[in-house]
Amino acid sequence: MKLDPTQLKDWQIAEAAESSMKPLSSLADDLGLVGDELIPMGRRLAKVDYAKVLTRLEGRPRGHYVDVTAITPTPLGEGKTTTTIGLVQGLGKIGKKSIGAIRQPSGGPTFNIKGSAAGGGLAQVVPLAEFSLGLTGDIDAITNAHNLMMVALTARMQHERNYDDARLARSGLRRLDIDPEQVEVRWVMDFCAQALRDIRIGRGGKMDGYEMDSGFAITVSSEIMAILAVCKDLRDLRARIGRMVVARSRDGGEVTAADLEVDGAMTAWLVQAINPTLMQTIEGQPVFVHAGPFANIAIGQNSIIADRLATALGEYVVTESGFGADIGFEKFWNLKCRFSGLKPSAVVIVATTRALKMHGGGPEVKPGVALDEAYTKENLELLEAGCANLIAHIETVKKSGVRPVVCINSFHTDTPAEIALLRRVSEQHGALCALSEHWLRGGEGAVELAEAVVQACEEGNDFRFLYDLDMPLTQRIDTITREVYGGAGVTYTDEAKAKIAAFEADPRTSELGTCMVKTHLSLSHDPELKGRPTGWELPIRDVLVYRGAGFIVPVAGAIKLMPGTGSDPAYRRIDVDVDTGRVQGLF
Repeated sequence: MKLDPTQLKDWQIAEAAESSMKPLSSLADDLGLVGDELIPMGRRLAKVDYAKVLTRLEGRPRGHYVDVTAITPTPLGEGKTTTTIGLVQGLGKIGKKSIGAIRQPSGGPTFNIKGSAAGGGLAQVVPLAEFSLGLTGDIDAITNAHNLMMVALTARMQHERNYDDARLARSGLRRLDIDPEQVEVRWVMDFCAQALRDIRIGRGGKMDGYEMDSGFAITVSSEIMAILAVCKDLRDLRARIGRMVVARSRDGGEVTAADLEVDGAMTAWLVQAINPTLMQTIEGQPVFVHAGPFANIAIGQNSIIADRLATALGEYVVTESGFGADIGFEKFWNLKCRFSGLKPSAVVIVATTRALKMHGGGPEVKPGVALDEAYTKENLELLEAGCANLIAHIETVKKSGVRPVVCINSFHTDTPAEIALLRRVSEQHGALCALSEHWLRGGEGAVELAEAVVQACEEGNDFRFLYDLDMPLTQRIDTITREVYGGAGVTYTDEAKAKIAAFEADPRTSELGTCMVKTHLSLSHDPELKGRPTGWELPIRDVLVYRGAGFIVPVAGAIKLMPGTGSDPAYRRIDVDVDTGRVQGLF
């Protein structure tokens, strides 16, 4: 069936493609799975028993490992997932055994402005409805595990207030003396619910909980999601859950999930979630889906388990990192690769003329508002001015020792002169460059990109980290700010200074990576500063500790861990055909 993405919506293309999906048994055969390594989850989805596969294939040479990142995007996104899926399909077209490894979409953006994260046009992962609406339950499991921890915390605070030490001892408890002003975590739900950012809980009598200020964050920002992304197996997951810092005692000591004796029950929620979900592109290549998005407020990577699984089974593995290279790739480079031991063979930077014209001074780009003609007609002056942003991301990737491949994610309004300009700038700054029309033509449209990626993989690289873990925390933050974001320095609130002093006095800090929280809409902390801003300083207002995940988390600017729902959310257009049960309107 010939599908035309200029005439059909993404959900219509996905619905048509789903009629010719490969059976799960065929996908398993393509991957080389044997026995009960495939765990069916209904008729069209399955998980893969990573432990059995990795044990069987221990010592097998690993496939090439390719990361997809991007320039600083517009609020519309610049097509990283679409490019990731298109590249998997393009590699298939040139005869390579390719596997995708992507993140599960959050219900927040799916029902809000950005939509799902299945790709688009003729470069999608299917089945779309299952992918977008909970998949095999991993995010639900994380929500339940996290909120069980909050139940344990608040119940313990109530009982310690109401009972003396003797009564606690009869229940087998010791007094943790939790400070209600130093609770480190909030409740979670997987929607953009700004009304729940700040709430007061425990109102009523003394048996109705502990009254205090609280609130909600989005589930994918939970430390448990980060733990799922970086753990190596179930034993490691269990140990990391126990180390999660939930609050502090009145004397400043850490209160962990293990102290609350809830870590085992939390892990029980995650026994199935630790196995990656197997899906497929609309052209039939396998794709592993595991862990979640939001690299601006979380690690924003699919899991190390999925990547290890894919590189053991495939010749080329394509993964993606959230948002631009300043955020997603920096965390892939200095956190994920450090924890996994895997090193990228190539890094793709997705660029669009639309975003670069915005960075060159073009009109504001808003979801739901028609693009100004500056973005749909040739404008070499705007485009060239905006290339400063592309150059910044090229230089960031090169600092990792990897030669980047710039993917020009083509729009039908791009002109030959604009494409030539992007090629020239990319190549002048040391990158390979390829035009890709995967949205319009699927794998056939990504052949040039696939060939450039193969060339980069065959050239090899000298991959290296930006900082050593023995570098003091303030120096790491300064290094990331200057070398990746292009800032002139860092400022700290008094609260952040006090926390950093305590962290730097703790020898355990040298074991932790640095996971920055910053806007994705600018290289700086300020989403209004486009292009490649200079002369600014990064304001660190708070510093969190994710001891289970293994991160120190500096928080820059006014970014929030619970996004808000916009005035024209996607849920207004999502519905169900009540005759067939098919979901319509997802994008």
